[in-house]
Amino acid sequence: MNTTATAQANNVKDNVTSQFNKGAEKIADKAQDATNDLAIDMQNLKADMVSIQQTLTKLAAGAGNEAYKTAQGIGSTVAAQATDFANSAVSSAQSAVNSAQDQAKTFASELENRARANPLGTIGATLVVGVVIGMLSRGGRA
Repeated sequence: MNTTATAQANNVKDNVTSQFNKGAEKIADKAQDATNDLAIDMQNLKADMVSIQQTLTKLAAGAGNEAYKTAQGIGSTVAAQATDFANSAVSSAQSAVNSAQDQAKTFASELENRARANPLGTIGATLVVGVVIGMLSRGGRA
């Protein structure tokens, strides 16, 4: 019995060892598969990060370009409005100058017509104006 028990013990030992080795191999295979999968996932993650970086770069460049275009548009609008304002001011000033010239011409024409109509009155008025100016320039001294 001793031999049979020893043979059975060895048989059980061999079976346990065989099962243990098979389990260890399967665990090692699964660990290797997991390691390989992890390496692939890390490569994919790295590629995704590069892609994200490129996308962010494009986004930043696009945003900068749009900001430049917006600032340029605002500058053009302000310049156009300033030009319109300046043109309007020049036009208004020109109208005022033309109106003043017309009024001065009308006043001069009216004085000329009165002087032609009443030459002695014009000479008398001129004499009075000359005397007043003379008195004012001397300070009222006799």
